[in-house]
Amino acid sequence: MERAQKNAVFTILSFLNTTKYPPSLLFLLMTLGPAMLFLRAVDAAVPRWLRPALIVGKVPMFYYLLHIPLMHIIAVSVCYARYGQAHWMFESPSIEYFPITRPPGWNYSLPVVYLIWVFVVVALYPLCKWFAALKQRRSDGWLSYF
Repeated sequence: MERAQKNAVFTILSFLNTTKYPPSLLFLLMTLGPAMLFLRAVDAAVPRWLRPALIVGKVPMFYYLLHIPLMHIIAVSVCYARYGQAHWMFESPSIEYFPITRPPGWNYSLPVVYLIWVFVVVALYPLCKWFAALKQRRSDGWLSYF
């Protein structure tokens, strides 16, 4: 239950105090609401700059299954480049550190995380495009899962 704060600005901002896990109703409204409005706005005519997203959207499971090992390869490579070893990426001494133990100073800024995200999406785009074309050419039952 939201309560009145010391002034109107803080009262309004208190509504943005949401929880991601478990997802609160406010979190879902703040994330899915704008996404739905955006999808509705571009539904009629997809802008040229957004067309590559349609390709990735045609093969979501394929992208999902490929991005996990690619992210792990990137993490291992960064560990080797930065520390000379990567044992952190393959061990978990206890359940609280599962699935990996972070090396010292492992936290990166948000712009670095976004840069890695863009790199992964761009790197997987050609494979997604190939797989989307394969799904369009063939009608094998197993392709419907990807």
